[in-house]
Amino acid sequence: MIASELSMTFFLRVLSLSAATAALAACSTEPPQPIKPAEMPKSFSAPMTKADQVWPSPDWWTGFASDELTALETTAQTSNLDLAAAAARVEQARGQTGISAAALFPAVDLQASATRAGAKQSVVGVGGTGGSHVGGGSGPHATSGTINTVGNTFGVSLNASYELDFWGLARDNLRAAQNTARAALYAQRVVALTVTSDVADTYLDVLALRDRLAIARNNVDAAKRILTITEAKVTNGISSNLDLAQQRAIVAQVQSTVPSLEEQEREARYALAVLEGRAPEGFDVKAQTINGIVAPPVAPDMPSALLVRRPDIAAAEANLVSAHASLDAARAAFLPAIGLTAQGGYTNPQIGSLFNPESLAWSIGAQLLQTIFDGGVKSSQTDIARARETELVADYRSTVFNALSDTESALGQVSSLAAQEGFVTEQVKNAAEAFRIAELQYREGVADLLSVLQTQQALFTAQDTLVQIKLARLQAGVSLYRALGGGWTIGQDKDAPTRNDFNPLPIPL
Repeated sequence: MIASELSMTFFLRVLSLSAATAALAACSTEPPQPIKPAEMPKSFSAPMTKADQVWPSPDWWTGFASDELTALETTAQTSNLDLAAAAARVEQARGQTGISAAALFPAVDLQASATRAGAKQSVVGVGGTGGSHVGGGSGPHATSGTINTVGNTFGVSLNASYELDFWGLARDNLRAAQNTARAALYAQRVVALTVTSDVADTYLDVLALRDRLAIARNNVDAAKRILTITEAKVTNGISSNLDLAQQRAIVAQVQSTVPSLEEQEREARYALAVLEGRAPEGFDVKAQTINGIVAPPVAPDMPSALLVRRPDIAAAEANLVSAHASLDAARAAFLPAIGLTAQGGYTNPQIGSLFNPESLAWSIGAQLLQTIFDGGVKSSQTDIARARETELVADYRSTVFNALSDTESALGQVSSLAAQEGFVTEQVKNAAEAFRIAELQYREGVADLLSVLQTQQALFTAQDTLVQIKLARLQAGVSLYRALGGGWTIGQDKDAPTRNDFNPLPIPL
């Protein structure tokens, strides 16, 4: 007996020492630092326009001075289907967080039962005195038979089980789930930023195509006007049928551009309707021209500020932290699992006496489970988790560098397109004057048809190019707002668990 007690004491001490050592080794570790401060540039190198506004505001589209665009953006934020799907993914991730958090609490079950059972039993007994025996006496004799027994059993019990999170496995899983939820929330913000940018881009597309349609129709009118002059000259013998055929060909050529532009405008409206979360039939845009819409200037601050202003970077960081927590959990899975169980309840054949103290029965227990051999499953799971973390380190770095590239490109486009627009505006002004003079001279017989056709082509090509440059400049402004995070900052998501908020519940160890 003494030897047994000494052995048990020694076993418990060894177990306690091993547990303390393993717990120290299994503590959650800090995720790697994928970007070093020295790797971030000190400033952007692309040319920037002077702007009073540093970083866009969350409602940046209102700066375009278009009430219709503002209304479309407001509708898209509540009706866009991609946003609805992203919001559902956030709720799924939060539900998974709740499942992971449940592992830190005991599981308690209440069980009630009622049983009625019956059986047949054989019975052998001694009967009364019977017939005579040899010797003239009489005595008892044996009898046999069966009886039915029926009984009731009633019971109610409370069962509890709890696996001690001694090594931090459940907490690591919770940390992984929390950061996955963070990533889903930030991914929703990415979708929101993409939707608002797409709405602005598509709206501008519709207006620009309508401007190009107006230019094409004016070109058709001008070509028909010149055709009328040419027909009169041929009738009067001043011009040949060659001039007439050439001008008729020009009229057909410029007319052929109209249906294509009309189809592009319809498709742009259809795309805008889908972004608004509705069917394209019956959807229309009131504005007819892109003129008067000007993107307000905006400038970024330090490049490192993108790390907290781009939701895609925040999502990449949250995914990395989640993967690191999963790696910690995979390491903790090598350690023993310690479980506690408790059961208590009442059992009695009479339901009225069920809760008497004499009917109480209880039990408590503990178990320790250690995997000795699993064919390398846990080792392989750790390898997968480690490789996943390495992958997400690379993804995070790529996301940061792409964010810097997006910003540099958008800044450069805004600057270069603004300069280009100025030059093409001057070109259109002079081309319009040249065409006016050429048409007047052709009417008076001073200039030939070739000069008129050349100046006409130069004018309408320049006008169409100017509209496309205006569109590109405005969309470059949209791209800049998007590259700068659209006014989002990581602190806006108050309901998102922070990277260090691994245990928001008061759960004792």
